[in-house]
Amino acid sequence: MKSTHPPIASEAIASARRTLSIEGSALKALHDRLDDSFARAVDMVLACEGRIVVSGIGKSGHIARKIAATLASTGTPSFFMHGVEALHGDLGMLTPRDIVLAISYSGTASELLTVLTVAKRMGIPLIAVTGNPHSQLAVNADLHLDVHVEQEACPLNLAPTASTTATLALGDAIAVACLEARGFSSEDFARSHPGGALGRRLLTLVRDVMRSGEALPIVHPQTPIPQALEEMSRKGMGMTIVVDESRRPVGIFTDGDLRRLISARGDIRALAVADGMSPHPKSVAPGSLAVEAATLMNDNRLTQVLVVDEDGLLLGALHMHDLLAAKVI
Repeated sequence: MKSTHPPIASEAIASARRTLSIEGSALKALHDRLDDSFARAVDMVLACEGRIVVSGIGKSGHIARKIAATLASTGTPSFFMHGVEALHGDLGMLTPRDIVLAISYSGTASELLTVLTVAKRMGIPLIAVTGNPHSQLAVNADLHLDVHVEQEACPLNLAPTASTTATLALGDAIAVACLEARGFSSEDFARSHPGGALGRRLLTLVRDVMRSGEALPIVHPQTPIPQALEEMSRKGMGMTIVVDESRRPVGIFTDGDLRRLISARGDIRALAVADGMSPHPKSVAPGSLAVEAATLMNDNRLTQVLVVDEDGLLLGALHMHDLLAAKVI
């Protein structure tokens, strides 16, 4: 391969724009020729009682792996089966309840034709995704989806570029159509992504991160201000909760309340905490999502929020730092 000088910025940008334009045109063409075969494919996937087994080799194999991952994460049980490995034992993964989604742009990959033969023998439906509706894979499949492109973005028209983009987009379209048909929710998505940021946001409850028991700063309405300040300092939440005899919160005394009380009264040593507390403190239920508590705190410009049960009894308290530490926000 002969060496060439590095492209200047304008050449690189022009090349990128050509690539994006070609791939965008391929997606537009795919968009315009979608027909009932796509709807039938979605119906087949929705009716599948097993898994969607996505198979391919080469660049199509990489796309197939991504499509399988997208299906699995959006409510459609699915896995990737490499076309070559299928011929060396992985065909044992197939069950009569499955559907095979075979991807080959040419439709002539010998490995996938063997997978087709085995699927036929087992009575397993096979959906072919190719760029050639007259290929052996397309003609013998139970259903064919056409991802033909007029040209690849590669200037040699050889490297799979526009064709793989179209195939990936078609896989996304199938996954999203099935997601919507199933009523798949963000909570469902979080359950399959418990280790991610979304999972933390949608699976972490207030009770999982709240402070309780001895960690709570608690005083009564007639507690002298100096004692209330000692309780605030010991517990390190920047406030103390004011409760009645039944342990129901009647107020909250924060650093801000302290500053306002000093400004209004001067010497506050003889005052009770009830003289400066903020009544009717905001609260959440322990079973609420932690992210909902974060929204409440943000909307009301609060640093802390109380946690109470259905009878209004104090169970705990939540500080903004607790949500940060749990990576909920």
